[in-house]
Amino acid sequence: MDTVVTVKQGRLRGRTTRHVTSFLGIPYAAGPVGDALYRAPAPPEDWDGIRDALAFGPTAPAPAYPSPLDRLLPDRRIPGEDFLTLNVWTPDPAAGGLPVFVWIHGGAFQHGSSAVPTYDGHAFARDGVVFVSLNYRLGVPGFGLFPDAPANLGLRDQLAALAWIQDNIAAFGGDPAQVTVAGESAGAMSITSLLSGRHGTGLFHRAVTQSGAGQGFVTAEDARRVTAETARLLGVEPTARAFASVPLPDLLTAQRRISAALASRTDPGPFGPSVVAAAMPFPPVVDGDILPRPPLEAIAAGAGHGIPLLTGTTTEEQRLFLVPTGVAAAITPEALRSIVTPAVADAYAAARPGATPGDVLAAVLTDRYFRLPAIRVAEARAGAAATTHLYEFAWRSPVQDVGACHAVEIGFALDTLGRPGSGGLTGGEPPQDLARRMHTAWVAFTTHGDPGWEPYDLRRRPVMVFDHPERGVVEDPRGGERRLWG
Repeated sequence: MDTVVTVKQGRLRGRTTRHVTSFLGIPYAAGPVGDALYRAPAPPEDWDGIRDALAFGPTAPAPAYPSPLDRLLPDRRIPGEDFLTLNVWTPDPAAGGLPVFVWIHGGAFQHGSSAVPTYDGHAFARDGVVFVSLNYRLGVPGFGLFPDAPANLGLRDQLAALAWIQDNIAAFGGDPAQVTVAGESAGAMSITSLLSGRHGTGLFHRAVTQSGAGQGFVTAEDARRVTAETARLLGVEPTARAFASVPLPDLLTAQRRISAALASRTDPGPFGPSVVAAAMPFPPVVDGDILPRPPLEAIAAGAGHGIPLLTGTTTEEQRLFLVPTGVAAAITPEALRSIVTPAVADAYAAARPGATPGDVLAAVLTDRYFRLPAIRVAEARAGAAATTHLYEFAWRSPVQDVGACHAVEIGFALDTLGRPGSGGLTGGEPPQDLARRMHTAWVAFTTHGDPGWEPYDLRRRPVMVFDHPERGVVEDPRGGERRLWG
């Protein structure tokens, strides 16, 4: 059954299936065509008549995931230039006052889109929440730093989408005063950036960050280095005007080469220390405007303290990057101690009897790049007016021994297990009861600001551990390893 709603730009036709109505491919900004690929997002154009919103719009230009991640992480490429779109699932456009959940996808700021099957919003709408997902600029167009273009265009796109939601979500039954913004990996790092700045004020009221916190940023100096190195590969000047003339396939090839070069380095090389620390070439840049200073520093000074936060990680994040690639199997005891200090290596190994050096390295890097940044954000919010809740996803996937790795939890939180194309990491029989429990917590937080366990504090440090069979709240899990990092 078709359903028509009216937004500021005109009328939209959606489709109702199983008591949920979806509206797909809605422009929240003008298409970034030609030189506009490196300009701030402009308002979308109005249209006459009824516009069909029955299929996902184009996806942002992005390279494919490198092998073997391309076989584990679902992705979808839809060609076209008008990719600044969003999608809405609602239980009832006429309901009014429904809480809103906005999903910002991950992908290291280079990959991903809102059209990934795992990000389907039907389950949230089934449970009384208006679900929104969105695209934003990625890679060089989204996060390259140029003297003749605004910085952080990818974050500016997200802000433009959130502003559009404020203006229009009531047409879908949503309450603009009850917007929760959520994301995983780069999406979570984006949200932490928006929490730490002033431009997001009033655009969202709760936040969920999964596997991403204050680690996703680079300095302006280092961002210029990455842009200059990309320009060198392309044989053009490091300006937005020059990059706008580069064919997209050439640009994506250069991005792949930059990523490969960064992955093989432990020293700053041509990229700079903050790029190596972020382990990504194109994250948000501290520009003094959209991102006024490093996120953790801003949050410690009080930024975002009025926004309730639900944040968490998986237990074995780094196994996704080390195990399928064969890196973990190649790590020797000597190599482990060349990467991390002997004291840290010995402490982590002692807590994991029988673990290989690669297993130990995965545990250390999980804490370094994911768990510790989330804890640091929670610590920086101690005494905030709004609550902070921490969780950990511990269920171990049987797929290629990745365990409780990065991105394995998404289908559980969004309750999309079993969607065609969504089982690359979870395998054929993931526990649906775990999805029910985790999804219920996210819906509760979106609706009431309370996921069902006590807020984090610096004395007990309670963390909800999601596992199958059920685990529950654990006080300061692996506290000894946490303390090793200071």
